[in-house]
Amino acid sequence: MSDIIEQSNHLNERIHRYADAVGNSMVDTFHILALFAIGITIMWSAVITFLHIFGFDTVDNGIHASIEDILLLFIYLELGAMVGIYFKTKHMPVRFLIYVAITALTRMLIGHIGTHHVPDMGILLICGAILLLALGALVLRYGSFKFPSTGALYEVGAEGRTPDGRGVMP
Repeated sequence: MSDIIEQSNHLNERIHRYADAVGNSMVDTFHILALFAIGITIMWSAVITFLHIFGFDTVDNGIHASIEDILLLFIYLELGAMVGIYFKTKHMPVRFLIYVAITALTRMLIGHIGTHHVPDMGILLICGAILLLALGALVLRYGSFKFPSTGALYEVGAEGRTPDGRGVMP
């Protein structure tokens, strides 16, 4: 009976190692592809805008990305990064949710300014929310550096730092 349990545990470990390897590979591939997609989108939009500036309006068929579209791609990239960090460290980084919120508010701010063209209280409210979120991210970052997790969430590397370089483990 003990042999069956040992074999079952061994199989379970192999499955977890395989799933971690596949998950890490998928996340790394997503990051690389997403960064290339964002880079190509930015370059394409810059070329179209450049041609538009110099009077080549026949080139602009509306097939370029706006800054709001590019920021949306960054939101997707940040969400993918959250998944990747979870695969690698087995914990969900709250800071990335704050980064997503900051990017979403920036996207909303650009849309607001692009449609209203008038400085109003909405701009101040959005900027204030971005500032509060940035301060919250700073507090979380400082707290995780000053008081690192001592649980089983991290494995300490040879240099005594966590894998994400956030601090020295006791």
